[in-house]
Amino acid sequence: MINQLVSKIKKTNAPIVVGLDPVLKYIPAHVTEKAYKECGETLEGAAEAIWQFNKEIIDNIYDLIPAVKPQIAMYEQFGVEGIKAFKKTVDYCKEKGLIVIGDIKRGDIGSTSEAYAVGHLGKVQVGSQSFYGFDEDFATVNPYLGSDGVKPFMAVCKRESKGIFILVKTSNPSSGEFQDRLIDGRPLYEIVGEKVAEWGEEHMGNSYSYVGAVVGATYPEMGKVLRKVMPKAYILVPGYGAQGGKGTDLVHFFNEDGLGAIVNSSRGIIAAYQEEKYAEFGAENFGSASRAAVEEMREDIAAALAGKK
Repeated sequence: MINQLVSKIKKTNAPIVVGLDPVLKYIPAHVTEKAYKECGETLEGAAEAIWQFNKEIIDNIYDLIPAVKPQIAMYEQFGVEGIKAFKKTVDYCKEKGLIVIGDIKRGDIGSTSEAYAVGHLGKVQVGSQSFYGFDEDFATVNPYLGSDGVKPFMAVCKRESKGIFILVKTSNPSSGEFQDRLIDGRPLYEIVGEKVAEWGEEHMGNSYSYVGAVVGATYPEMGKVLRKVMPKAYILVPGYGAQGGKGTDLVHFFNEDGLGAIVNSSRGIIAAYQEEKYAEFGAENFGSASRAAVEEMREDIAAALAGKK
């Protein structure tokens, strides 16, 4: 799957992943009203609004980007109905030819970690039959419990030719409370990065490993160090746009081949119609506003990378 991701990034010339992280305040009133009319002001109604919102955005951007990243918590808050919307979103994105990164941030050990891996990336055995659960192409993994939590995911990835992105240095302001702590004179995130590179050697694609890393755009200097520590790991870079990251912050996350990183934007894309510069589209055309935001993001990143050369 990492080979397919690299291929699609080259084809679209867009190292971009759109975070499908819907909350009700992002969804235009005409979408929620229609869903509530059909299903009531219920969990089912909320899930229907989310699904219709996602579908419209996907229909407007699928040809511009290689991948999407639905954040499962935004769906789980609506219970079983929300999970159904998550699954419908995953399936629809794959029908449109998009690679799906399940932002699940799971991190446990032993059989529990294996169950998470099977549920999201692999097949579960039911009698003589086997079935995919959510069937994402990649998943995000929290490595805090060590190899015991990561290796079950790697085992499933090897069987299914899928991949993971391991949290190394996250974009949130308080990440340094633990991730920046010095261990024998070195920051913890750098030690985790070395483990990612080590694990990655066990599951390589053509040029990059199936084991990638998450490194926030809000920490470009740390990204520069980690790019050297993990030369064969694809880096998923959150924090662009709404969290303050911009194209010029990203250049060090990429290798000299112009590859090696994929940049996430969530509300900056899916809620673009709420921003002043895209206000002309209006709520009725929120999907078109999302498309315009993707095009602008692509140009910003391309200009930054061109300036690096």
